[in-house]
Amino acid sequence: MSITPFLTALQDMPFSVAIRGETAGSEWNFAIVEIFHVLALVIVFGSIALVDLRLLGWSSRGASIARLTRNIVPITWVAWLCAAISGGMLFVAKAVTYVNLLEFQLKFLVMALAAVNMLVFHFGAYKSVAQWDTAQLPPAAARRAGALSLALWIAVIFFGRWIGFTIR
Repeated sequence: MSITPFLTALQDMPFSVAIRGETAGSEWNFAIVEIFHVLALVIVFGSIALVDLRLLGWSSRGASIARLTRNIVPITWVAWLCAAISGGMLFVAKAVTYVNLLEFQLKFLVMALAAVNMLVFHFGAYKSVAQWDTAQLPPAAARRAGALSLALWIAVIFFGRWIGFTIR
């Protein structure tokens, strides 16, 4: 069973056609949504990078990791939600094209790996954060999670930009 008919119907909806810029007065819609998507991802990456760099012991060495996480994570989730909504809007505009694009598939694979890394960290090393919260250099498991997170989110950005250069 193919999902192509569903995706075709999705991208043929009036909302999708308007996002694509194919209706009168909508020629800037895709670009505007894309700007919001990129800005949201900048906030997602920046907020995650703040925590990851602290986990690596490369910045804010005297700061409490628990406090930093408590302050940053809500911002990350709001920005991620905005990125997901705007990304969904971009997707429906060209659903058939995106779903078959290797760059798009790799971006989602890397985001899934980043989610798994986050879960492993939060249910693993972070459970004992009280013991190493203010240590200049967190334990190896926390540092590995931070390094992997940074690498994965850089890959998300790379594949996302690759999509932008592939589809016009």
